[in-house]
Amino acid sequence: MIATELLLLCCFSLCAGFIDAIVGGGGLIQTPAILFTFPQYPVATLLGTTKIPSFSGTSMAAWQYSQKVRFHRGLLGVTAVTAFFAAMLGASLVSYLPNRFLKPVMLVLLIGVAIYTYLKKDFGQQAQAMVLPAGNTWLWGIVIGGVIGFYDGFFGPGTGSFLILAFISLMGFDFLHASAHAKVVNLATNMAAIIYFASHGHILWTVTLLMAASNLAGSFFGARLAILKGNTLVRRFFLLVVCATILRFAWELLK
Repeated sequence: MIATELLLLCCFSLCAGFIDAIVGGGGLIQTPAILFTFPQYPVATLLGTTKIPSFSGTSMAAWQYSQKVRFHRGLLGVTAVTAFFAAMLGASLVSYLPNRFLKPVMLVLLIGVAIYTYLKKDFGQQAQAMVLPAGNTWLWGIVIGGVIGFYDGFFGPGTGSFLILAFISLMGFDFLHASAHAKVVNLATNMAAIIYFASHGHILWTVTLLMAASNLAGSFFGARLAILKGNTLVRRFFLLVVCATILRFAWELLK
């Protein structure tokens, strides 16, 4: 492996950690970067290699959020456990099923998300006065964890943003609390994917450890900035990341 390629990947991983700590979507940077840099490796191996950097950066962000943000522990536990097993299933299928059928669906959904977030100025700016019955809360946690957890294990990029959107839309969280809860759920999905990919030899250890250190550094600064600046900054980053996802998916579908 060429040193310049590793250095470039570390720079991408640093940026990914910074953005992911604020609003998710770090995989939009890391995943294309490693696929482009090492096209000679199987896709499953490259996806597996990105999971440890994602886990390290997400751990840092989750820890920093936990110092400032109050968690809904019951909901978080149900969602994270469901997401763990769903991600394990998704990771086990990645070598057998093509992910191209997901991209048109994701493109349509993301365009809708971007338009809705832009037009609804108060979306995610403050927690809504909404108290869901306990049964519904658990049900939504299972749905969120199952659907998004499977997606993260199977493909991954944009998972943090999807989790944030789900917590805001379905639970009435603001952007800051949604981002904090999304980090913990994302830890569960990353851990499941790491267990599967590592047990099947789909991780490049030298690459992943260097990327992990870079992602950790980026996440530290990103989370601190999000906590200091609050919902307005997170909302702006959310829109930027969603728009970047739309452009990337559209480019892959049209090329």
